[in-house]
Amino acid sequence: MRLSTLSAIPALALAAAVTTAASAEPMKVGVLATLEGTYTVLGEDGVRGLKTALKQFDGSAGGREIELIIQSTDTTPDSAVRGARKLVEQDGVELVIGPLSGSEGIAIRDYCKTQPNVTFINGISGAQETTYVDPCPNMYRYNMDGAQWSAGLGEYIYDEKGYRSIATIGEDYSFVYTQVFGLVTEFCQKGGEIAERLWVPLGTKDFGSIIAALPEDVDAIYLGLGGGDAVNFLNQYQQAGGSANLIGGTIMVDGTVLNSKGDAKNALVGTPSAGPQADTWDDPKWQTYVKAYQDAFPPEERFPIPSLLATGYYNAATAAFSCLKDVNGNLSDGQKAFRQCLTDIELDAPNGKIVLDENRQAIGTNFVSEVVELPDGNLATKLVKIKENVNQTLGIASATFAKIGLPSRDVPACQTSYE
Repeated sequence: MRLSTLSAIPALALAAAVTTAASAEPMKVGVLATLEGTYTVLGEDGVRGLKTALKQFDGSAGGREIELIIQSTDTTPDSAVRGARKLVEQDGVELVIGPLSGSEGIAIRDYCKTQPNVTFINGISGAQETTYVDPCPNMYRYNMDGAQWSAGLGEYIYDEKGYRSIATIGEDYSFVYTQVFGLVTEFCQKGGEIAERLWVPLGTKDFGSIIAALPEDVDAIYLGLGGGDAVNFLNQYQQAGGSANLIGGTIMVDGTVLNSKGDAKNALVGTPSAGPQADTWDDPKWQTYVKAYQDAFPPEERFPIPSLLATGYYNAATAAFSCLKDVNGNLSDGQKAFRQCLTDIELDAPNGKIVLDENRQAIGTNFVSEVVELPDGNLATKLVKIKENVNQTLGIASATFAKIGLPSRDVPACQTSYE
């Protein structure tokens, strides 16, 4: 017994030394962001948001230096999976933050299931299916999905703007399907009508045929576009003499569009929209975050106000680094303690409290806003209404919500009741 006890001492000491050494090693964090194609500017600001969070943690958490490995994607599912495979299977990352675009998120959900030893934290992708349909047990999403980002908008345009009939234009993929899903369910339950739903491929350059097809007998047109597509549409719509009332999808009125070059964006002044932030909100936590973002980068290398992409990646990184600190950098036992922290954390985010549901999907705060011109000539979104505790079923009973169907070109149907 004495020999066994004595021989165990060096073994325990060695194990402790190994654990200490492992926890002191830099932690490789993979980052997926759209740094190619029509959403490049969105991905660039997403990375800025993540780096803002990292700076607030002084580049380390839980005694481990954070080593970022940034992998570019182009919005396509294949590019996201290729990027994730490189990060996990070649670079050996222990954590992946991303992706940005909706269909990328669905693809990463499926890849995630093949990598149980790696934790995936969504960047800002907003397709409903990512967490609603067969979610990955080691994937966490601290941003609401696109339908949640529409919460409050349908009511606002019906009750306050007086719109009764609208048409929609949207990029033909999962995120915008989810955005329109949220708008339609709310607007139609109020009594509104959707006259027509028009869809365009991501990366569309020529909107001439779509502009010509827009119905004239509607109260407003909803624009589910972002990045280069949004700018191209606005330029061509103004050139065609378009003057309809506009409603903005979340990324249509984001800083990535409002700070683009050219005057066409001015057509958005007064446009109502909804999403996870309101640029000019006077909440102290929001203002502190905006200043941290501004201080992290020279003015010529950032937007005046962080875009929602920056905010999404900032929140994802903050959750990750907070939990890494909480477990003292220890990711042993299949990252069990780290993942439990990610599940339980109540994130006191700059855009409102965020908690996760049973599918590790965010329940959070949504902001109805209108585009305004600031005294310095920049455009931003101004808060008009707050919706708190928005869950993934939009306050609809789970069984009823499931019967509506998954977001698509034609789902949901426009109905006054979904019971």
